Amino acid sequence: MSAMPFPDSEFSGLDSLSTGTLILDADSVIRYVNPAIETLLGVSGAVLVGDAVDHAFGRSPEFLAAIQTARGEQETVIEYEIDVAVSGHPPIRVGCNVSPLDRLPQGVLVEMRAVDPHLRIARLEQARLQQEANRELLRNLAHEIKNPLGGIRGAAQLLEHELPRESLREYTQVIIKESDRLQSLMERLLTPHRTPRFGAVNIHEVLERVRSLVLAETPSVALRRDYDVSLPEIRADAEQLIQATLNIARNAVQAMHGQGRIVFRTRVARQITLESRRHQLGMRVEIIDDGPGIPADLREQIFYPLVSGREGGSGLGLAVAQTLVAQNHGTIDCESEPGRTVFSIFLPLPA
Repeated sequence: MSAMPFPDSEFSGLDSLSTGTLILDADSVIRYVNPAIETLLGVSGAVLVGDAVDHAFGRSPEFLAAIQTARGEQETVIEYEIDVAVSGHPPIRVGCNVSPLDRLPQGVLVEMRAVDPHLRIARLEQARLQQEANRELLRNLAHEIKNPLGGIRGAAQLLEHELPRESLREYTQVIIKESDRLQSLMERLLTPHRTPRFGAVNIHEVLERVRSLVLAETPSVALRRDYDVSLPEIRADAEQLIQATLNIARNAVQAMHGQGRIVFRTRVARQITLESRRHQLGMRVEIIDDGPGIPADLREQIFYPLVSGREGGSGLGLAVAQTLVAQNHGTIDCESEPGRTVFSIFLPLPA
């Protein structure tokens, strides 16, 4: 197979890329494809070039929506797992980036790569087991630390009453305040382990509650909605989902130092694996920020308790969020690069 060149050969350098690439013009006509995308889709470039994208990919609504959003918002749209089907061919699972193209007015650049769901499932399962072990260890430590803390605080209070000079009470106050701080930390480690109270939950009501809390705390943040209002109610604990989503949103606000944009996005997720069970349909809730991104050396550890990339952070917000989502039979995934971090919460939809 050979790539179909762009008329002025301006994009011929894309021929050698291993990532599947296609270019659309302002009328959403496919103007260029490279060899990698021919191999990925199993379709000759001669069939695709010159065809309208909504005709060639008519059975790929999420892909077409990503193109529309990228063009309308003039920003890159990232889809980590969607089904893409070319006319007359079976769908395949891909990840793709859809970006506005400066060199072609209203043009769009699409990059596609195959997704191996088995590798992703194995990675999530390994991370879940490791995090469960870490949480159990921290729970046991928290129980062991709480009792001595109470004794230290009580002894400091008794000592304070016996001190001959008021100036010496400054030292006992340090002991009492630090004991209270550690006590609060221990309570936060233990809080997520209450039994969930399941009921009918509208995910958009959850997100609207979180949105109002975030804006009340940090009015300088721009918070945009991108909802699929056709999503049905789910069986979940609303308060736990509010707390989990709020923890992630607050983490984004802190990473952006209170300045930037957050997007709450909901979509249907197809063929997802949760708790080692395959679900034909699920729900994907995304919290997207345009902050600096997560440092590369922390990306594999961000859900571990007491791991924080922020000075003064406790490292509990994301760990607690993951625990709460897991108690609602869901999972959290994260993808991050400078300028765009996406936390995705996957939850099962009723059968």
